[in-house]
Amino acid sequence: MLLLNPSLAASRSNNKPLHSWLRHLHVTYVPGHRHPVLDQAVAGILQQFAAWGHTVQEAPDDATDLLLTSAPFGEPLNWRSALMFTARHRFKLSRQPTVVTLVPMAPSELDRLTAHFEAVLLKSPPDPEDYEFPGLAPTAYRVLYEQGHRGGPMLAIQRLVQAQAKSIRVLLVVGQDEPERIYHFDLVGAFPVSRPNGSPTAMYDDVVLRLTTCLSSTDIHHHQTVGEPVPRAVWAGLDTPKAMCRAGYELGRRGFFTDTVFIGDLTAVPAVAGVVASQYSEGCYATWEPRLDALIATVTGSARPVDKKQITEDELAVIVGVRPDYLGALVREVEGKRNDPPSSEAVEMYDMDRPLPRIRLGDGWPEPVEVPVIRSKLHGHRGIKAFDPTAVEYVPLDLPYLHYFVTCGTDSQARGVRDAFGRSQAMANPDDPRPVAFTILPGHGVVLAEKWVPGKAPFQVIWELMDAGRLVVDSHVPQGLFTYEPGGDGRYVVRLF
Repeated sequence: MLLLNPSLAASRSNNKPLHSWLRHLHVTYVPGHRHPVLDQAVAGILQQFAAWGHTVQEAPDDATDLLLTSAPFGEPLNWRSALMFTARHRFKLSRQPTVVTLVPMAPSELDRLTAHFEAVLLKSPPDPEDYEFPGLAPTAYRVLYEQGHRGGPMLAIQRLVQAQAKSIRVLLVVGQDEPERIYHFDLVGAFPVSRPNGSPTAMYDDVVLRLTTCLSSTDIHHHQTVGEPVPRAVWAGLDTPKAMCRAGYELGRRGFFTDTVFIGDLTAVPAVAGVVASQYSEGCYATWEPRLDALIATVTGSARPVDKKQITEDELAVIVGVRPDYLGALVREVEGKRNDPPSSEAVEMYDMDRPLPRIRLGDGWPEPVEVPVIRSKLHGHRGIKAFDPTAVEYVPLDLPYLHYFVTCGTDSQARGVRDAFGRSQAMANPDDPRPVAFTILPGHGVVLAEKWVPGKAPFQVIWELMDAGRLVVDSHVPQGLFTYEPGGDGRYVVRLF
């Protein structure tokens, strides 16, 4: 069911365009911690959920989509009390609703923590004592240090709050006497902020629309195995698996991949595997194999740890299509090797080709064959600081994606990426001299696409552009509106609003 109250949407869409696929939700609040600022925030959020036409429930039941709860800052919650792990059993539900935990923080406390992390992140190697907080594991300093370098002090604060609240999705409510701003935390490290902009209602509207966007997306990691396995002799004769292993090494030594985050390094939660993966991976990549007429992609890092910088052929999967219901990819196994499922972005990687032309490889290639115009695809939790527009094209997502973020492994992200690259002039025109195009997923990362260039290995064009300073990868990802503008040296540079 699509979001109700279209008149309200029309009256507010002039400021921020909305996604067309937002759903009606059943929402409830189960308090876990009472705080005056939280009480105001919860009341405002629930009021706007109702105003948008959602159903606000008194208590959770099997229809509940979103369960809001609360926790204090600085006081680690026992996982046995955390609704992310116990809601289904506690309320005798047939399915687990999405749990979002509200955590209060005074502005002075946020300022103190920000200054603390700004200072300690300058130390190399890190001092474990600088990262000692209640409820964190002794190894937490490694995660907080790496995440702080990836996304700044706020990302380190995010991981601290998530670990103490025992909740992946958190609304950090900042305010002294009333809510002043609300940060949205998730698994991949996004931290966009909702602000009043002259009206508390506007802030709560923004919270509701961000949450509705997240819950309106569908996971698409339900991959299916099809066809006969690829014979071992055929696989052994392919150049692509070796090229993928080399690409991981080359991109890794240039710092493209972020480190895998292990939940157990942050905090001890024995039940974590039943609710969320024990770790989440740092991106994925794929390239086309003409002999199989398929995409060779990295496997998921949620089933077992996968270091994308040092993959082996066991960390590769063969993708031959997308399920008709769009709930996952179609995968062909390989005889005689480990066959783990591909990354959660498998549908995104394969579906990018659908609106684009296929080309016929000729001179400079071993044999003439028809292939998608995109040869290689790279998805990482990085931003792009600058690029040379004579070699690289930026293809923006549709406007709603820049205001209301979606997350990895969902139908909404896959369609957004597909539509963005479907508008790429460099990819739509095989004769366009630009060999690379990219789009930015705000709060999340970057997706890069590379064309077929004779004499180059998969991803080689990308890493050579990086080496030449014509494609500048940034550890920070935009958390809100941004654009690219001409710089003084011929490159386009990112500008945040």
